[in-house]
Amino acid sequence: MGTELAFDDLPDPPGMDLPLRSAFAPELDEDGAPSLEAVYDVPVRVQAVLGRARMPISELVSMHPGHVFELDRRVGEPIDILVNDRIIARGEIVMIDGLLGVTLTEIVKSDA
Repeated sequence: MGTELAFDDLPDPPGMDLPLRSAFAPELDEDGAPSLEAVYDVPVRVQAVLGRARMPISELVSMHPGHVFELDRRVGEPIDILVNDRIIARGEIVMIDGLLGVTLTEIVKSDA
């Protein structure tokens, strides 16, 4: 009925002799630890939190320009530095060329 072709007779595509590497297997750095280079350009949200306040909705909706409300921090106390809503450090507010900045004073250890 014609020529039969077995899959074993087909040549391997180029690169088939290379070892398989899982898409989930990270590249290793010179110490054998997983390299983080692939995530260096992933954007994260960084926030410097001066303080927090709790108030009833009635006070919130009655706010107007010039309204002052109290935060839970004193002047000079360290502020929280959050990355993606997780506290990673504390710092002090500084001024840099007319802009606000933060000097890190403490790195917060993760509980996880």
